[in-house]
Amino acid sequence: MSYRSIFAPGLFAGQVVLVTGGGSGIGRCTAHELAALGARVALVGRKLDKLQAVAAEIAEDGGQASVHACDIRQEDAVRAMVAAVLAEHGRIDGLVNNAGGQYMTPLEAISAKGWEAVVNTNLTGGFLVARECFTQAMSRHGGAIVNIVADMWGSMPGMGHSGAARAGMVSLTETAAVEWGPRGVRVNAVAPGYIASSGMDKYPAEMAPLVREMTKTVPSGRFGTEAEVSAGIVYLLSPAAAFVNGSTLRIDGGRPQVRLGWPMRPADEAMRARPAIAPFEGFHRAVTPKLFSKA
Repeated sequence: MSYRSIFAPGLFAGQVVLVTGGGSGIGRCTAHELAALGARVALVGRKLDKLQAVAAEIAEDGGQASVHACDIRQEDAVRAMVAAVLAEHGRIDGLVNNAGGQYMTPLEAISAKGWEAVVNTNLTGGFLVARECFTQAMSRHGGAIVNIVADMWGSMPGMGHSGAARAGMVSLTETAAVEWGPRGVRVNAVAPGYIASSGMDKYPAEMAPLVREMTKTVPSGRFGTEAEVSAGIVYLLSPAAAFVNGSTLRIDGGRPQVRLGWPMRPADEAMRARPAIAPFEGFHRAVTPKLFSKA
């Protein structure tokens, strides 16, 4: 089997796209789709073994990927990583700023160290990677950057550190679009909502019942798929989005529009089976999070 992308074969032929957090979840899925569309993908993450496993999958499917271990929170490491990608591939045409992470805890229990760890990963690290891709490569020939944020439009109770960092990344996206647009670099963001991704397997076991109930707050009545997020990312990297700059594309099934006082109707199973509503399952190597298998 191969990735079932809706985009034209060869769309990114001859291009190099750097994907942070490429060892799992949305990053892994996006890397597979980009490689299937002809891109040479540079996989970036902290754990080399995970990157190598994804690179092997891509090679098995006929694509090309290199691996670059890097802690994006370290400025010198980021600078060296981007230089290494350029040394191996000669150019960087696209960046998917996907690396991130957070944990559940109320504000009063977040230590300064915990706050800094999340903000440095979800905001500062993304800034460093984007800045180095721009200064070392894209400022000379243009390019496209997609920052991955989150559904934080109604704030993120229980993950205030992540919500603050993600909101900061949206602002950074808009600023970079203005400053770098004249150099031929488009900067946009994608905000995934509730996505059935491997990242859910990091949640405590006691959260599983709560997570499974979350679909009741989504008008579309389900979790999104990694492939649905990847499709949005690929669109923003593609020539079809040539006049899209400084925007944030929400992929969330309409969840932020839910309001108190408006009764949520149960999802209509018959309607959900129709192509316009049914999940897009383009990723042939997708793995269902374990907490759903225990439902």
